[in-house]
Amino acid sequence: MEPRPDADAKSALARDAFPERFAKGAPNVARIALGKYPTPVQELTHLARGSCALWVKRDDLTNPLYGGNKVRKLEYILADARAHGATRLVTIGAVGSHHVLATTLYGRQEGFAVEAALVPQPKTAHVVEVVRAGVGSGMRAMPAGGYAGVVVRVLPRVLAKGAYFVTVGGSSAVGSLGYVDGARELAAQVRAGEMPEPDLVVVALGSGGTVAGLAAGLEAEGLKSKVLGVIVAEPSWFVAWRARRLARACLRRIGVRARRGWLDERMTIDGRWLGAGYGHATDAGERATTEAAEAGLTLDPTYTAKTFAAATARVLAWSEEPAPRTVLYWHTLSSAPVTPLLERAPSEDALDPRVRELFV
Repeated sequence: MEPRPDADAKSALARDAFPERFAKGAPNVARIALGKYPTPVQELTHLARGSCALWVKRDDLTNPLYGGNKVRKLEYILADARAHGATRLVTIGAVGSHHVLATTLYGRQEGFAVEAALVPQPKTAHVVEVVRAGVGSGMRAMPAGGYAGVVVRVLPRVLAKGAYFVTVGGSSAVGSLGYVDGARELAAQVRAGEMPEPDLVVVALGSGGTVAGLAAGLEAEGLKSKVLGVIVAEPSWFVAWRARRLARACLRRIGVRARRGWLDERMTIDGRWLGAGYGHATDAGERATTEAAEAGLTLDPTYTAKTFAAATARVLAWSEEPAPRTVLYWHTLSSAPVTPLLERAPSEDALDPRVRELFV
């Protein structure tokens, strides 16, 4: 029998489900240092076209154990969980989710138990490795046939004493503060002369927190840079709506008064690169993967290949502009090898059969 829910657990669930209601006037959240910053910026000279340059922000290098964009979010999420006296993290993601793996690795490192409701995703070798690594690192998998089944699996666990709900992708008003930090870090690099001020920052838009935090942070820093969120998840309308809601919540949380129309000026959303849907490779993404490899960047078909394709397309579109332009692609996939994490992981055949059924 599940323990009866307590007020703190209910509050945590509500706060993450509807962050905009809790962001205004909220106190600053503590941060647990997990990453190595600043992450480098690098010019991809072989992909410049005419008057437009392409740069990359290497958030694949946030941590040598497991990097990517989840590290910045988890620094605030885990601190908030600890402040609420939580002992368990409960989250949601596709089978093979980078978010679920990162939450498991860093949650366990900080002393939390981690439980994850998993939903189907197209099967690739990388997806299988990621879920194996998560199970081997201590994640308790709760297979769900789809998002409709997630509520049945997750809600009782979230409402139990000691639980802290980590929303999909870590994209709450708290987690998105990590990318307010990211925007401030970029502003410092621009002011130090490490790269030109970007006209456009191109980043994957899945659960919305990275795009939202960057938009709010760039607004707070007063840079001219706009954010282009490349939709990689479905339904597209909800993904776009949530990113905008989170961006407003972030700006309120950091105490910056919004200009009229700031979000329309700051954030653009592009849904043309999704292809057949979440987790499905595209021809444009495969070409982008080949181009990125020449610069030593590894892409995945779900998030970064589609995003890099959108970035290079924008470079081409701006190649004949009379004034120089700069596009910055924000690399969100961990470049740390998964292989060391597989040493203690079960084989694919040894995974729970209900987890294997989620590979589609």
